[in-house]
Amino acid sequence: MFDDFGSFLLVICFAYGLGSIPFGLILTRLAGAGDIRKVGSGNIGATNVLRTGNKKLAIATLLFDAGKGATAVLLTTHLISNALTELAAVLVVLGHCFPVWLKFKGGKGVATSLAALAALDIYIGGLFVAVWLITALVTRYSSLSALLSMLACVIAGFIVLDDITAQVAILLLGALVWSRHRANIGRLLAGEETKIRTKDI
Repeated sequence: MFDDFGSFLLVICFAYGLGSIPFGLILTRLAGAGDIRKVGSGNIGATNVLRTGNKKLAIATLLFDAGKGATAVLLTTHLISNALTELAAVLVVLGHCFPVWLKFKGGKGVATSLAALAALDIYIGGLFVAVWLITALVTRYSSLSALLSMLACVIAGFIVLDDITAQVAILLLGALVWSRHRANIGRLLAGEETKIRTKDI
């Protein structure tokens, strides 16, 4: 399953370390927008960065957070075994959600998960984007779009993939994203969740 223990430790350190880089916080500070953790939801992801009113910063955060997921998977794909690549996909998202540098208070893992999924299987990544866009256009809820996208990818993973470790990795990614949206789920059920504003798009 794993090549050797050294590779296992290398992937853990590399993927988690890469994922834990808080680009949303770094970029907003460099741009003079202050501490993103004191804005809106306090989240370090692109959605909350958008609440600063700076769309360029939000797009940059989205790209960098997605880049973490893609980089972790693609580099380990070329260097190590499939099992370690799938481990990297989970750990890079784990690092984003629970960065040690920020006392384990990170983002929700949506952009990083999307890129990691696309790097693992481009069709599942495409499914994520399609479900997200359709849900967002119909409901205007970013959180619901993320939740349904991850659910669709988990289901698709068990239907179309024949690699059990990849299926488990996608299931874990889905569990991570859903767990990070607990508060959003509560607000959705209560009809209190904030919708995407047209001017934000």
